[in-house]
Amino acid sequence: MTKRFFGTDGVRGVANKEPITAETVLKLGKALAKIVNKNHSSNRKRILIGKDTRISGNMLEMALAAGICSMGMDVILAGEIPTPAIAFLTTDMMCDAGAVISASHNPFEDNGIKFFNGKGLKFDDTQELAIEELLGSETFIEVNDDPGRLGQVLKLEDALGRYLVFLKNSLGRGANLKGLKIVVDCANGAGFEAAPKVFQELGAEVICLSNCPDGRNINFECGSLHPERMTEELLRNDAHLGVALDGDGDRAIFADEKGKVVDGDQIMGMVAADLYERGSLKKNTLVATVMSNVGLEISMKERGIDMVRTAVGDRNVVEKMLSGGYNFGGEQSGHLVFFDHSTTGDGILSALQVCSIMKRRSAALSELTGWIKKFPQVLNNLPINCRINFEEIPEVRKVISDCQKRLGQSGRILVRYSGTQSLCRVMVEGEDQGLVQKIVAEVSNAIVRNM
Repeated sequence: MTKRFFGTDGVRGVANKEPITAETVLKLGKALAKIVNKNHSSNRKRILIGKDTRISGNMLEMALAAGICSMGMDVILAGEIPTPAIAFLTTDMMCDAGAVISASHNPFEDNGIKFFNGKGLKFDDTQELAIEELLGSETFIEVNDDPGRLGQVLKLEDALGRYLVFLKNSLGRGANLKGLKIVVDCANGAGFEAAPKVFQELGAEVICLSNCPDGRNINFECGSLHPERMTEELLRNDAHLGVALDGDGDRAIFADEKGKVVDGDQIMGMVAADLYERGSLKKNTLVATVMSNVGLEISMKERGIDMVRTAVGDRNVVEKMLSGGYNFGGEQSGHLVFFDHSTTGDGILSALQVCSIMKRRSAALSELTGWIKKFPQVLNNLPINCRINFEEIPEVRKVISDCQKRLGQSGRILVRYSGTQSLCRVMVEGEDQGLVQKIVAEVSNAIVRNM
Protein backbone atom coordinates (compact mmCIF):
# COMPACT_ATOMS: atom_id res chain seq x y z
CA MET A 1 0.00 0.00 0.00
CA THR A 2 1.40 3.42 -1.01
CA LYS A 3 1.30 6.10 1.66
CA ARG A 4 -1.01 8.97 0.85
CA PHE A 5 -0.67 11.01 4.05
CA PHE A 6 2.65 10.13 5.70
CA GLY A 7 6.04 11.30 4.47
CA THR A 8 9.48 10.80 6.00
CA ASP A 9 8.46 12.58 9.21
CA GLY A 10 4.76 12.22 9.82
CA VAL A 11 1.88 13.94 8.04
CA ARG A 12 2.77 17.38 6.74
CA GLY A 13 1.32 20.11 4.53
CA VAL A 14 -0.05 23.64 4.42
CA ALA A 15 -2.21 24.44 7.44
CA ASN A 16 -5.96 24.56 6.75
CA LYS A 17 -5.48 22.71 3.46
CA GLU A 18 -5.76 18.95 3.11
CA PRO A 19 -4.54 16.94 4.85
CA ILE A 20 -3.72 19.52 7.57
CA THR A 21 -7.33 20.57 8.19
CA ALA A 22 -9.29 20.37 11.43
CA GLU A 23 -11.61 17.79 9.87
CA THR A 24 -8.85 15.44 8.74
CA VAL A 25 -6.82 15.87 11.92
CA LEU A 26 -9.91 14.95 13.96
CA LYS A 27 -10.10 11.72 11.93
CA LEU A 28 -6.39 11.25 12.44
CA GLY A 29 -6.96 11.44 16.19
CA LYS A 30 -9.66 8.78 15.94
CA ALA A 31 -7.43 6.54 13.85
CA LEU A 32 -4.54 6.98 16.26
CA ALA A 33 -6.78 6.05 19.18
CA LYS A 34 -8.03 2.96 17.39
CA ILE A 35 -4.48 1.79 16.64
CA VAL A 36 -3.37 2.44 20.23
CA ASN A 37 -6.43 0.68 21.63
CA LYS A 38 -5.66 -2.36 19.50
CA ASN A 39 -2.02 -2.57 20.60
CA HIS A 40 -2.34 -1.82 24.33
CA SER A 41 -4.23 -3.60 27.08
CA SER A 42 -4.33 -0.91 29.78
CA ASN A 43 -7.80 0.00 31.00
CA ARG A 44 -7.54 3.79 30.71
CA LYS A 45 -5.28 4.81 27.87
CA ARG A 46 -3.50 8.16 27.67
CA ILE A 47 -1.98 10.01 24.71
CA LEU A 48 0.39 12.95 25.18
CA ILE A 49 0.28 15.91 22.76
CA GLY A 50 2.89 18.62 22.25
CA LYS A 51 3.28 21.35 19.64
CA ASP A 52 5.61 24.02 18.33
CA THR A 53 4.80 27.74 18.15
CA ARG A 54 2.89 27.98 14.84
CA ILE A 55 -0.36 29.92 14.78
CA SER A 56 -2.17 26.83 13.46
CA GLY A 57 -1.01 24.70 16.38
CA ASN A 58 -3.95 25.45 18.68
CA MET A 59 -6.53 24.59 16.04
CA LEU A 60 -4.87 21.28 15.21
CA GLU A 61 -4.25 20.44 18.86
CA MET A 62 -7.97 20.81 19.65
CA ALA A 63 -8.99 18.76 16.61
CA LEU A 64 -6.55 15.95 17.40
CA ALA A 65 -7.56 15.91 21.05
CA ALA A 66 -11.26 15.82 20.12
CA GLY A 67 -10.74 12.81 17.88
CA ILE A 68 -8.83 10.93 20.57
CA CYS A 69 -11.31 11.77 23.35
CA SER A 70 -14.27 10.74 21.20
CA MET A 71 -12.77 7.25 21.19
CA GLY A 72 -12.68 7.08 24.97
CA MET A 73 -9.01 7.90 25.58
CA ASP A 74 -7.56 10.66 27.73
CA VAL A 75 -5.37 13.39 26.29
CA ILE A 76 -2.55 15.12 28.17
CA LEU A 77 -1.48 18.48 26.74
CA ALA A 78 2.19 19.37 27.19
CA GLY A 79 1.94 22.72 25.36
CA GLU A 80 4.72 24.31 23.32
CA ILE A 81 7.71 22.06 23.84
CA PRO A 82 10.39 20.42 21.64
CA THR A 83 9.62 17.20 19.81
CA PRO A 84 12.21 15.17 21.78
CA ALA A 85 10.55 16.28 25.01
CA ILE A 86 7.41 14.45 23.91
CA ALA A 87 9.44 11.32 23.13
CA PHE A 88 10.93 11.47 26.65
CA LEU A 89 7.70 12.38 28.48
CA THR A 90 5.69 9.68 26.70
CA THR A 91 7.91 7.02 28.25
CA ASP A 92 8.54 8.87 31.53
CA MET A 93 4.80 9.17 32.18
CA MET A 94 4.02 5.70 30.80
CA CYS A 95 1.64 7.09 28.20
CA ASP A 96 0.43 4.78 25.44
CA ALA A 97 1.50 7.15 22.65
CA GLY A 98 2.69 10.67 21.97
CA ALA A 99 1.89 13.15 19.21
CA VAL A 100 3.72 16.28 18.10
CA ILE A 101 2.09 19.03 16.06
CA SER A 102 4.91 20.60 14.08
CA ALA A 103 6.41 21.09 10.62
CA SER A 104 9.96 21.24 11.95
CA HIS A 105 12.10 23.55 9.78
CA ASN A 106 9.28 24.49 7.37
CA PRO A 107 7.79 28.02 7.26
CA PHE A 108 4.93 28.92 9.59
CA GLU A 109 2.27 28.32 6.90
CA ASP A 110 3.00 24.60 7.09
CA ASN A 111 2.21 22.22 9.90
CA GLY A 112 2.19 18.51 10.52
CA ILE A 113 1.75 15.68 13.00
CA LYS A 114 4.12 12.88 13.97
CA PHE A 115 3.59 10.05 16.42
CA PHE A 116 5.63 8.21 19.04
CA ASN A 117 4.81 4.84 20.53
CA GLY A 118 4.91 4.10 24.25
CA LYS A 119 8.67 3.46 24.06
CA GLY A 120 9.36 6.94 22.67
CA LEU A 121 10.08 5.67 19.15
CA LYS A 122 8.51 7.20 16.06
CA PHE A 123 5.77 5.13 14.47
CA ASP A 124 7.14 2.65 11.96
CA ASP A 125 5.80 1.95 8.46
CA THR A 126 3.41 -0.74 9.72
CA GLN A 127 1.75 1.63 12.17
CA GLU A 128 1.59 4.48 9.67
CA LEU A 129 0.06 2.21 7.01
CA ALA A 130 -2.53 1.02 9.51
CA ILE A 131 -3.56 4.65 10.10
CA GLU A 132 -3.55 5.30 6.33
CA GLU A 133 -5.92 2.39 5.81
CA LEU A 134 -8.30 3.70 8.45
CA LEU A 135 -8.25 7.23 7.02
CA GLY A 136 -9.07 5.84 3.60
CA SER A 137 -12.22 4.15 4.87
CA GLU A 138 -15.52 5.99 5.08
CA THR A 139 -16.73 3.90 8.02
CA PHE A 140 -13.49 3.11 9.82
CA ILE A 141 -14.65 4.04 13.32
CA GLU A 142 -17.49 2.57 15.28
CA VAL A 143 -19.81 5.16 16.83
CA ASN A 144 -19.25 5.79 20.55
CA ASP A 145 -22.72 6.71 21.79
CA ASP A 146 -21.91 6.28 25.49
CA PRO A 147 -21.15 9.67 27.12
CA GLY A 148 -19.55 7.84 30.01
CA ARG A 149 -16.84 6.46 27.72
CA LEU A 150 -15.56 9.83 26.52
CA GLY A 151 -11.96 10.74 27.28
CA GLN A 152 -10.78 13.77 29.21
CA VAL A 153 -8.33 16.53 28.29
CA LEU A 154 -5.75 17.21 30.99
CA LYS A 155 -2.94 19.76 31.08
CA LEU A 156 0.60 18.81 32.10
CA GLU A 157 1.71 21.82 34.11
CA ASP A 158 5.33 20.74 34.71
CA ALA A 159 6.24 19.47 31.22
CA LEU A 160 9.09 21.94 30.78
CA GLY A 161 10.53 21.28 34.23
CA ARG A 162 10.55 17.51 33.68
CA TYR A 163 12.32 17.94 30.36
CA LEU A 164 14.96 20.26 31.84
CA VAL A 165 15.78 17.73 34.56
CA PHE A 166 16.15 15.03 31.90
CA LEU A 167 18.50 17.23 29.85
CA LYS A 168 20.71 18.09 32.83
CA ASN A 169 20.86 14.46 33.94
CA SER A 170 22.24 13.51 30.52
CA LEU A 171 25.52 15.19 31.49
CA GLY A 172 25.94 13.21 34.69
CA ARG A 173 25.82 14.21 38.30
CA GLY A 174 27.55 17.48 39.20
CA ALA A 175 28.26 18.51 35.61
CA ASN A 176 28.19 22.20 34.73
CA LEU A 177 28.97 24.55 31.86
CA LYS A 178 30.60 27.33 33.89
CA GLY A 179 33.10 29.33 31.89
CA LEU A 180 31.37 28.82 28.54
CA LYS A 181 29.76 31.67 26.64
CA ILE A 182 27.14 30.36 24.23
CA VAL A 183 24.98 32.00 21.55
CA VAL A 184 21.66 30.14 21.27
CA ASP A 185 19.27 30.75 18.35
CA CYS A 186 15.90 29.24 19.26
CA ALA A 187 14.35 29.73 15.78
CA ASN A 188 11.29 31.29 17.48
CA GLY A 189 10.24 27.69 17.85
CA ALA A 190 9.47 25.02 20.41
CA GLY A 191 12.83 25.33 22.18
CA PHE A 192 12.43 29.03 23.00
CA GLU A 193 12.07 28.37 26.73
CA ALA A 194 13.95 25.12 27.27
CA ALA A 195 17.19 25.98 25.46
CA PRO A 196 18.21 29.21 27.23
CA LYS A 197 17.01 27.92 30.61
CA VAL A 198 19.01 24.70 30.60
CA PHE A 199 22.26 26.42 29.58
CA GLN A 200 21.75 29.15 32.17
CA GLU A 201 20.89 26.68 34.93
CA LEU A 202 24.11 24.78 34.14
CA GLY A 203 26.13 27.95 34.62
CA ALA A 204 26.86 29.05 31.05
CA GLU A 205 26.68 32.66 29.92
CA VAL A 206 23.93 32.74 27.29
CA ILE A 207 23.26 35.19 24.47
CA CYS A 208 19.77 34.25 23.30
CA LEU A 209 18.36 34.94 19.82
CA SER A 210 14.96 34.34 18.21
CA ASN A 211 13.17 33.42 21.44
CA CYS A 212 10.05 35.58 21.01
CA PRO A 213 7.63 33.48 18.93
CA ASP A 214 4.48 35.18 17.61
CA GLY A 215 3.01 32.26 15.67
CA ARG A 216 4.33 33.50 12.33
CA ASN A 217 8.07 34.03 12.82
CA ILE A 218 9.11 30.42 13.44
CA ASN A 219 12.20 29.60 11.30
CA PHE A 220 11.94 33.02 9.60
CA GLU A 221 15.49 34.12 8.79
CA CYS A 222 16.72 32.37 11.92
CA GLY A 223 17.50 28.97 13.37
CA SER A 224 19.35 26.07 11.80
CA LEU A 225 18.47 27.05 8.23
CA HIS A 226 19.75 30.62 8.69
CA PRO A 227 22.78 30.55 11.02
CA GLU A 228 24.14 33.92 9.80
CA ARG A 229 22.82 35.96 12.71
CA MET A 230 24.09 33.38 15.18
CA THR A 231 27.62 33.61 13.77
CA GLU A 232 27.50 37.42 13.78
CA GLU A 233 26.48 37.50 17.45
CA LEU A 234 29.09 34.90 18.31
CA LEU A 235 31.90 37.01 16.86
CA ARG A 236 30.50 40.23 18.35
CA ASN A 237 30.36 38.69 21.82
CA ASP A 238 33.57 36.63 21.55
CA ALA A 239 31.60 33.49 22.46
CA HIS A 240 32.94 29.94 22.58
CA LEU A 241 30.09 28.30 20.69
CA GLY A 242 26.97 28.98 18.67
CA VAL A 243 23.90 26.71 18.60
CA ALA A 244 21.00 27.14 16.16
CA LEU A 245 17.90 24.97 16.65
CA ASP A 246 15.16 24.26 14.15
CA GLY A 247 11.46 24.93 14.74
CA ASP A 248 10.68 21.82 16.77
CA GLY A 249 14.05 21.57 18.51
CA ASP A 250 15.01 18.10 17.31
CA ARG A 251 18.17 19.21 15.52
CA ALA A 252 20.93 21.78 15.80
CA ILE A 253 23.63 23.38 13.69
CA PHE A 254 26.71 24.76 15.41
CA ALA A 255 29.31 27.49 14.93
CA ASP A 256 32.82 27.38 16.36
CA GLU A 257 34.64 30.20 18.15
CA LYS A 258 35.86 31.56 14.80
CA GLY A 259 32.31 31.97 13.51
CA LYS A 260 32.57 29.02 11.13
CA VAL A 261 29.40 26.95 10.73
CA VAL A 262 29.86 23.33 11.82
CA ASP A 263 27.32 20.90 10.36
CA GLY A 264 25.99 17.59 11.61
CA ASP A 265 28.69 15.54 9.85
CA GLN A 266 31.49 17.32 11.68
CA ILE A 267 29.72 17.07 15.03
CA MET A 268 29.04 13.37 14.44
CA GLY A 269 32.71 12.80 13.70
CA MET A 270 33.78 14.64 16.83
CA VAL A 271 31.31 12.81 19.08
CA ALA A 272 31.98 9.39 17.56
CA ALA A 273 35.72 9.85 18.07
CA ASP A 274 35.19 10.94 21.68
CA LEU A 275 32.95 7.95 22.43
CA TYR A 276 35.40 5.61 20.69
CA GLU A 277 38.37 6.86 22.70
CA ARG A 278 36.41 6.39 25.93
CA GLY A 279 35.32 2.88 24.91
CA SER A 280 31.66 3.93 24.75
CA LEU A 281 30.92 3.70 21.00
CA LYS A 282 29.07 0.43 20.59
CA LYS A 283 30.56 -1.85 17.93
CA ASN A 284 32.91 1.05 17.08
CA THR A 285 30.31 2.19 14.57
CA LEU A 286 28.73 5.50 13.59
CA VAL A 287 25.32 5.44 11.88
CA ALA A 288 24.84 8.15 9.22
CA THR A 289 22.65 8.64 6.14
CA VAL A 290 23.27 8.71 2.40
CA MET A 291 23.55 12.52 2.65
CA SER A 292 26.64 12.45 4.88
CA ASN A 293 29.87 13.57 3.24
CA VAL A 294 32.26 10.87 2.06
CA GLY A 295 34.98 12.83 3.86
CA LEU A 296 33.34 11.87 7.16
CA GLU A 297 33.49 8.21 6.20
CA ILE A 298 37.19 8.50 5.34
CA SER A 299 37.93 10.38 8.57
CA MET A 300 36.15 7.72 10.63
CA LYS A 301 38.02 4.91 8.90
CA GLU A 302 41.34 6.60 9.69
CA ARG A 303 40.38 6.55 13.39
CA GLY A 304 39.35 2.91 13.33
CA ILE A 305 35.62 3.67 13.34
CA ASP A 306 33.17 1.99 10.97
CA MET A 307 30.33 3.97 9.38
CA VAL A 308 27.06 2.52 8.10
CA ARG A 309 24.55 4.51 6.05
CA THR A 310 20.75 4.59 6.02
CA ALA A 311 18.08 6.36 4.01
CA VAL A 312 17.40 10.00 4.93
CA GLY A 313 15.41 10.59 8.12
CA ASP A 314 16.25 10.29 11.79
CA ARG A 315 13.68 7.51 12.09
CA ASN A 316 15.75 5.44 9.66
CA VAL A 317 18.86 6.20 11.70
CA VAL A 318 17.12 5.01 14.88
CA GLU A 319 15.84 1.84 13.19
CA LYS A 320 19.38 0.99 12.04
CA MET A 321 20.70 1.65 15.56
CA LEU A 322 18.07 -0.64 17.03
CA SER A 323 18.63 -3.47 14.56
CA GLY A 324 22.42 -3.22 14.65
CA GLY A 325 22.94 -2.60 18.34
CA TYR A 326 24.56 0.83 17.84
CA ASN A 327 24.30 3.79 20.19
CA PHE A 328 25.19 6.91 18.19
CA GLY A 329 24.21 8.27 14.80
CA GLY A 330 22.65 11.17 12.99
CA GLU A 331 22.24 13.28 9.91
CA GLN A 332 24.25 15.99 8.20
CA SER A 333 21.28 18.31 8.78
CA GLY A 334 21.89 18.20 12.54
CA HIS A 335 19.65 15.40 13.80
CA LEU A 336 21.88 13.59 16.29
CA VAL A 337 20.68 10.54 18.21
CA PHE A 338 22.42 9.74 21.48
CA PHE A 339 20.73 6.41 22.09
CA ASP A 340 22.20 6.09 25.59
CA HIS A 341 20.07 9.10 26.52
CA SER A 342 17.24 9.57 24.01
CA THR A 343 15.18 7.69 21.45
CA THR A 344 15.12 10.47 18.88
CA GLY A 345 17.07 13.50 17.63
CA ASP A 346 17.38 16.27 20.20
CA GLY A 347 19.07 19.57 19.35
CA ILE A 348 19.40 20.80 22.92
CA LEU A 349 20.74 17.49 24.24
CA SER A 350 23.21 17.44 21.32
CA ALA A 351 24.45 20.91 22.25
CA LEU A 352 24.90 19.87 25.86
CA GLN A 353 26.96 16.86 24.81
CA VAL A 354 29.13 19.04 22.56
CA CYS A 355 29.71 21.48 25.43
CA SER A 356 30.58 18.59 27.71
CA ILE A 357 33.27 17.34 25.29
CA MET A 358 34.70 20.85 24.95
CA LYS A 359 34.94 21.23 28.74
CA ARG A 360 36.31 17.75 29.39
CA ARG A 361 39.00 18.12 26.74
CA SER A 362 39.65 21.82 27.40
CA ALA A 363 39.53 22.36 23.64
CA ALA A 364 37.82 24.74 21.23
CA LEU A 365 35.22 23.41 18.81
CA SER A 366 37.43 24.27 15.81
CA GLU A 367 40.17 22.05 17.23
CA LEU A 368 37.78 19.20 17.95
CA THR A 369 36.26 19.19 14.44
CA GLY A 370 39.09 20.51 12.25
CA TRP A 371 40.51 17.05 11.48
CA ILE A 372 37.29 15.83 9.82
CA LYS A 373 37.59 15.85 6.04
CA LYS A 374 34.91 17.43 3.85
CA PHE A 375 34.73 16.80 0.11
CA PRO A 376 33.06 19.49 -2.02
CA GLN A 377 29.33 18.80 -1.88
CA VAL A 378 26.60 20.80 -3.64
CA LEU A 379 22.86 20.40 -3.04
CA ASN A 380 20.24 21.86 -5.37
CA ASN A 381 16.53 21.88 -4.46
CA LEU A 382 14.12 21.85 -7.40
CA PRO A 383 10.42 22.73 -6.87
CA ILE A 384 8.15 20.03 -8.33
CA ASN A 385 4.47 19.42 -8.99
CA CYS A 386 4.65 15.65 -9.40
CA ARG A 387 6.91 12.72 -8.56
CA ILE A 388 8.22 10.54 -11.38
CA ASN A 389 10.52 7.55 -11.09
CA PHE A 390 13.82 8.85 -12.51
CA GLU A 391 14.76 5.37 -13.69
CA GLU A 392 11.82 5.57 -16.10
CA ILE A 393 13.12 8.79 -17.74
CA PRO A 394 15.78 7.83 -20.33
CA GLU A 395 17.42 11.25 -20.56
CA VAL A 396 17.71 11.68 -16.79
CA ARG A 397 19.00 8.14 -16.38
CA LYS A 398 21.65 8.67 -19.09
CA VAL A 399 22.80 12.06 -17.77
CA ILE A 400 23.22 10.66 -14.24
CA SER A 401 25.13 7.63 -15.56
CA ASP A 402 27.46 9.73 -17.73
CA CYS A 403 28.11 12.22 -14.93
CA GLN A 404 28.87 9.45 -12.45
CA LYS A 405 31.58 8.15 -14.78
CA ARG A 406 33.14 11.62 -14.93
CA LEU A 407 33.17 11.84 -11.12
CA GLY A 408 34.82 8.46 -10.72
CA GLN A 409 34.87 6.32 -7.59
CA SER A 410 35.54 9.26 -5.28
CA GLY A 411 32.31 11.06 -6.20
CA ARG A 412 28.58 10.49 -5.74
CA ILE A 413 25.32 11.64 -7.29
CA LEU A 414 22.19 11.36 -5.17
CA VAL A 415 18.78 12.36 -6.55
CA ARG A 416 15.75 12.00 -4.31
CA TYR A 417 12.41 13.56 -3.49
CA SER A 418 11.97 15.38 -0.20
CA GLY A 419 9.71 13.54 2.21
CA THR A 420 8.44 16.77 3.79
CA GLN A 421 8.28 19.32 0.95
CA SER A 422 7.45 19.46 -2.78
CA LEU A 423 11.10 19.38 -3.78
CA CYS A 424 13.50 17.21 -5.72
CA ARG A 425 16.96 17.25 -4.13
CA VAL A 426 20.03 16.86 -6.34
CA MET A 427 23.23 16.25 -4.38
CA VAL A 428 26.64 15.86 -6.02
CA GLU A 429 29.88 15.19 -4.19
CA GLY A 430 33.46 14.85 -5.41
CA GLU A 431 37.06 16.01 -5.10
CA ASP A 432 36.83 18.79 -7.74
CA GLN A 433 34.55 21.70 -6.74
CA GLY A 434 34.21 22.99 -10.30
CA LEU A 435 33.25 19.59 -11.69
CA VAL A 436 30.76 19.06 -8.88
CA GLN A 437 29.00 22.36 -9.66
CA LYS A 438 28.87 21.57 -13.39
CA ILE A 439 27.34 18.15 -12.76
CA VAL A 440 24.72 19.54 -10.36
CA ALA A 441 23.65 21.95 -13.11
CA GLU A 442 23.56 19.22 -15.80
CA VAL A 443 21.53 16.77 -13.72
CA SER A 444 19.17 19.50 -12.49
CA ASN A 445 18.55 20.75 -16.04
CA ALA A 446 17.82 17.23 -17.26
CA ILE A 447 15.24 16.77 -14.49
CA VAL A 448 13.58 20.14 -15.17
CA ARG A 449 13.28 19.35 -18.87
CA ASN A 450 11.44 16.12 -18.14
CA MET A 451 9.19 17.07 -15.20
